[in-house]
Amino acid sequence: MPTNSTKILYYSDQKGSIPVKEFIDHLSDKQKTKILRLFLTIENYGLSSIIPHTKKLIGTPLWEIRILGKDNIRIMYVSQQTESIVILHGFIKKDQKTPTKELNIALQRYYQLFDK
Repeated sequence: MPTNSTKILYYSDQKGSIPVKEFIDHLSDKQKTKILRLFLTIENYGLSSIIPHTKKLIGTPLWEIRILGKDNIRIMYVSQQTESIVILHGFIKKDQKTPTKELNIALQRYYQLFDK
């Protein structure tokens, strides 16, 4: 595996469910393929390999992966270390601005994980 690879971890709630995987499972095959291709690229070559698809969410510890196309899909994550990221939340973005509800879900999961 290349030295700049990044491990992808998924947020899991107290019941053991993994909400982002459930979100991805309900998408179309084409949408799943786009997301999984980006995840595979991250795992093999690191986050810098998908820079045009990432964006820092100002004022938060969160980043988002932007999957463009017919539907604008967003996957929110946090990167605590250079060798891993934690995928917190996924949703279909319908407006220009990230909805507060979606941001709050990701932040709540972040705080649960990192006791902030």
